[in-house]
Amino acid sequence: MRYTGDAYAGGVTRKFRDREDAGKALATALTDVDVGNAIVLGLPRGGVPVAAVVAKALGAPLDVVVVRKVGVPGHAELAMGAIASIAGEVVTVRNESVLRGAGSDALLRFEGVAERERTELERRQELYRAGREPLRVAGKDVILVDDGIATGSTMRAAVLALDSSDAASVTVAVPVGPADTLAEFETLVDRVVCVSVPEPFWAVGQAYDDFTQTSDDEVRRLLGAG
Repeated sequence: MRYTGDAYAGGVTRKFRDREDAGKALATALTDVDVGNAIVLGLPRGGVPVAAVVAKALGAPLDVVVVRKVGVPGHAELAMGAIASIAGEVVTVRNESVLRGAGSDALLRFEGVAERERTELERRQELYRAGREPLRVAGKDVILVDDGIATGSTMRAAVLALDSSDAASVTVAVPVGPADTLAEFETLVDRVVCVSVPEPFWAVGQAYDDFTQTSDDEVRRLLGAG
């Protein structure tokens, strides 16, 4: 089953005051969720304030999925892959097309960058949870939430990492994103929910009046770890 918000279907643009407002709008678009089996996973940092509002509205548990991009050395914006922490397990995702074009030593360089990113991932895991055990996602209807999607590389890593988690279903839920990227995710997950699809799309921040960067302390507070 796939569901898309009215704005996604019609290409309507909507502005949000801030991430809390965006979370309320997103929660309204998720009214058909089986709340008894749902779990909401926010992508730090900006996705967590949105996810917290969604989780509260649905009465569902909240957790984070920490994702770190593995960039090509010297071209960090180009992802060779990513690593993600799902339910306490670290999953590595490789972008084979980028690796094929990155030279004969690409795999060796990938492992080096991935190891450094894994250290940062573990640091953030501990920082955000402060020793609290991650929620288990096996058999759950997982709702992946970010404050928006642009290229979708980070969300894509989270989705691929969930492949081995035995989740019952996976929903990508965002307040804003471009139509082409959202369409790609419809081939990867059970459903996509998006409130606003600006045309033209420039950046996630264009949908927000207040797009102030979310701090680590705010993430910790929302997760009940600080």
